[in-house]
Amino acid sequence: MKENRIYLIHIRDCIERIKQYTVEGKNIFYEDLKTQDAVIRNLEVMSESVKKLPSEWKEAHPEILWGKIVGFRNRLAHEYLSIDLDIVWDVVENYLPPLETAIAQISQEYWNG
Repeated sequence: MKENRIYLIHIRDCIERIKQYTVEGKNIFYEDLKTQDAVIRNLEVMSESVKKLPSEWKEAHPEILWGKIVGFRNRLAHEYLSIDLDIVWDVVENYLPPLETAIAQISQEYWNG
């Protein structure tokens, strides 16, 4: 059970880093290769931790597309030459906020934060 907490912390930390890296907006993200690399790497790490979360936790939060997160990680890791930055930005803008909320709720449910 302790290792599950580590996955939650990894996910939370990756989301926080991605938010910091993208705070300057979409244009900077598209222009700066280091920012792109940092965001993509953190999405990979985050998604790997998501994959390892217990099924019952994921089932308790059906609003999150858990399978798509894992699939996206596989795409980032194995098809890195064809990564679409529009999709990456869409994930950052539209999918990370609800994931962040779900991870906070799961953390609260199991460890009081």
